[in-house]
Amino acid sequence: MEEGTNPEMEHPAFEPKIVAFCCNWCSYAGADLAGTTRLQYPANVRIIRVMCSGRVDPAFVLKAFSLGADGVIVAGCHPSDCHYINGNEKTAMRGIFLSEFLEDAGLEPQRFRVEWIAGSEGQKFADVVKKMVAELQTLGPIAEESA
Repeated sequence: MEEGTNPEMEHPAFEPKIVAFCCNWCSYAGADLAGTTRLQYPANVRIIRVMCSGRVDPAFVLKAFSLGADGVIVAGCHPSDCHYINGNEKTAMRGIFLSEFLEDAGLEPQRFRVEWIAGSEGQKFADVVKKMVAELQTLGPIAEESA
C-alpha cells in the first residue's frame, strides 16, 4: 500500500440496509420517540408503518430481502399488550417460521428478528437498530447465491 493512501477508501465500509415493519400503536411510536428525543442510532433503517405486526405477511419479509435489504425487523407490541388482541401472537409464530425458512434458504439468522417495542421505548428501538447494524456489518452483504 502506498504511503498516504487510506485503506478505508479502497474498501469502503459496508452499510447494511434494514427494513423495519413497525406496528402503528407501539413500535412505530417507539421509533418516533427515538427520533423526537434525538437519540443517536444509525440511519440504516427504513421504517414501514403497519397497523399491526400480525399483518406482516411472510411474503413482505421475503420481498424486502429480494429487493436488497440486508436485514429485516418486525416490531410489535409487547405480548399481551396488542391493540388487536392477538396480532403479536401471530407475529411470534410467523417469526419462528421465517427464521427457520430463511436459515434453510442460506441466510444467517441474525438478518431477521422479531422485537417487542412499546411506544415509550425509544431507547430500546435505537439499541435494536444499533445492534442489528453492528451484526450485519460483521456478516457483510448477502451472498449473491443466497439472494
